[in-house]
Amino acid sequence: MRVRVSPSAPEFMIKCTFENGGKGLLRHVIVDALILNSKNEILLVKRAEGKVLEGGKWAIVGGFVERDETLEQTVHREVLEETGWEIDNIRLLRIIDNPNRPNEDRQNIAFVYVCEAVKKIGEADDESTEQRWFSFKDLPPKDNFAFDHFEDIEFYLQKGK
Repeated sequence: MRVRVSPSAPEFMIKCTFENGGKGLLRHVIVDALILNSKNEILLVKRAEGKVLEGGKWAIVGGFVERDETLEQTVHREVLEETGWEIDNIRLLRIIDNPNRPNEDRQNIAFVYVCEAVKKIGEADDESTEQRWFSFKDLPPKDNFAFDHFEDIEFYLQKGK
């Protein structure tokens, strides 16, 4: 297969040179996690304004998969970094490969997981300004969510339980 590289390609895409010398722009792989507690509440974080994309909006936890890291390892790391929580019972909810996700500039391919909070062992990093447990009946309005994270929650409520 031949990959055509546009001279106006966005700087945030992964630029790659293949073994045959060809060049291409690749999509990022991320994980997102719906973190639940024993009361069947979901942990949301409010993204830091001026620091991350979609700042000031509520989100589920997530991040980029690092080199030499499995998807499950990424879920553990991202949840711990962004919330301070240890988790368990990680299970795949869905994969989102839509290149036109809302308010998303990197064409991320998201592996969306559901997991259970086990123990708070640390503090959250500075990517969020707040974290709060919500009942599924008392979520913030859809337009206060970053990206398509509200749809992930709706998907979970409809098909993932």
